[in-house]
Amino acid sequence: MPTEGRTLGLLDRGLYALFAHHADDGRHATTRERYRAAHPAAGFGVYIARVYGLAWVALIAGATLTAVVSLALPTGTFDSVLSVVGQSLPVLNRLSLPDVPRVVVALLLALVAGLSLRWTVLAVGKRYLSWMASAREADIAATLPGAVRYLRVLASGTHDRRAMLRAVAQQEAYGETAVAFRRALNSGTLTGSIDAGLERVASETPSRDLLAPFLLKFREHANQSPDALEGYLEMEGRLLSHEQSRRHERATGYLELLAELFVVLLVIPALMVLIVTVMGVLAPELSRPVLTPLGPVSVRAGIVYGSAAFVLATGLLAAFVVATLRPRDTAAPSYRRPEGVLATLRTTASNPASALVVCLPAGVVLAVGFWVLGYRPVNVLLLSYVAVCLPVGAVAVRRARRDDAKDREIQDFVHAVAGHVALGRPFPTAVRRVAEDVQLGALAEDVESLAFTLSLGDSPTAAADDRRAAALDQFVDRVGTPMAQQTIGLVVGALDAGSDAEDVFETLQTEVGRLYHERKSLRSALMVYVAVGWTTALLVVGITVAVNIYVLAEFAQLSTVASSQTVAFDPSVIDPARERYRFYVVTQATMLACGWFAGTASRGAYEAMLHSGGLVVAAYVVYAGVGLL
Repeated sequence: MPTEGRTLGLLDRGLYALFAHHADDGRHATTRERYRAAHPAAGFGVYIARVYGLAWVALIAGATLTAVVSLALPTGTFDSVLSVVGQSLPVLNRLSLPDVPRVVVALLLALVAGLSLRWTVLAVGKRYLSWMASAREADIAATLPGAVRYLRVLASGTHDRRAMLRAVAQQEAYGETAVAFRRALNSGTLTGSIDAGLERVASETPSRDLLAPFLLKFREHANQSPDALEGYLEMEGRLLSHEQSRRHERATGYLELLAELFVVLLVIPALMVLIVTVMGVLAPELSRPVLTPLGPVSVRAGIVYGSAAFVLATGLLAAFVVATLRPRDTAAPSYRRPEGVLATLRTTASNPASALVVCLPAGVVLAVGFWVLGYRPVNVLLLSYVAVCLPVGAVAVRRARRDDAKDREIQDFVHAVAGHVALGRPFPTAVRRVAEDVQLGALAEDVESLAFTLSLGDSPTAAADDRRAAALDQFVDRVGTPMAQQTIGLVVGALDAGSDAEDVFETLQTEVGRLYHERKSLRSALMVYVAVGWTTALLVVGITVAVNIYVLAEFAQLSTVASSQTVAFDPSVIDPARERYRFYVVTQATMLACGWFAGTASRGAYEAMLHSGGLVVAAYVVYAGVGLL
């Protein structure tokens, strides 16, 4: 039972033996089509077996948990829940049902919950394939235009379809488009016909509107003549670039709607807490405790802390949506921590991943210190979070600014090299002239290293082409920016394919200029959402501080005065210290959510740590400064 060339493990073999027969059911015909589009690593039978196995685990776990909770609830709470359910459901609220033993009701609830969870897992398992296919489709839409432009450059030096597709497939910057090209090459090798491989991938790809017609037309024009293929690739590159621009505009529109919805969802919980606090005076029932497995909790406290949890979930969801809507070729870079303790320590000031590993132990030590100093648990967590996030975020911003400076200089570097190549100078000579004559700022050291590596022409250990490719790969690694990976790699494959150097660098200039313009435009647009996040956070701080200072104290006085009047208020309903703490919890949850949203919109997850940590500190300083802590 192999899957993608690997032998199944013991767990997979057991699941396969128990549930693989479901893969042949007619109701999974649509699932099989989704599987072809998603193309996961596991075989179809193994995937179905895993989903069914997880569904049965969910059934057993959900039924057991529901039964235990139902039996553990206090009798009064259990009866109240059943009464509310019976009154709210149609038909049941018109029938007089006999008393049923509690054990029977708990077992029925457990059965319903278990079956519902099993059905949910099966539905999500099928839907997951659609999500994977949609993610692949979005990735193809983002990377296909650049791949087509690369193919056009390759076509000026070779018309071997296999060589052209292989050159693109070897570039990681082209993502799922490169994966699709590799699948076409592998299928063509197995069938002996590259046409059959292209047709198969076109029939299975989730990108039915872009990649599928491109592959079929690419095959058609390649079979006609070299001129027909070059003309088609040039025209298709322009069309795909225009379509990509329109998608970026639509994504910007979605972000505007998201920002408006985000503001509403984060302001509402703070207002809800205010309303519940005011209503606590007029409706004392909100302050009466309700028995739960975790102990007695008042309705008002449940609403307050539920609002805080809702705010945190909203912030995480908004950050995820922003990261998803951001175009792939303008996404925030992902940093990798180098191997080894010394390498990690050496790169702490320049690599956010290394800084995070170093700061986490320090955060734990500080948490212990805050606890010893008598801080409340919420502040221990928040201040420890700040102690980790602020330095890591500062390193991320410093690294991002350095990368931005290098990306700006890449344009000048490519333009200068292209000018020398157009004059007929060899590529190594052109790079050396640029290193000597052009001021490249942050990129100067990397270009000098590239020129030195290319000048080692007498090395007997490698051919000239291999040495050039290795030097450019080393240059890309030293620069370390996504734009360098997306652009400089084009030079290696195109020159190796025999393309005209002048044509290569002309295309490269266009590609670099387009990418830099898109990044700059997107960053300018996303700065609006950074302002939205900070403005929303500061607005909530202002509202909650004003309520604490001017409203809560007046309620205590009002309760005292009203106790001697005809309309009596319960003076114990409003406890200023308790209410201030609850407002503080909701406020800090809002700070975290706004920081995650603003930072993700700016430069990604690491800057989200900086913004959220900064807002948490700001809220703490304000509350402590006015004496509310």
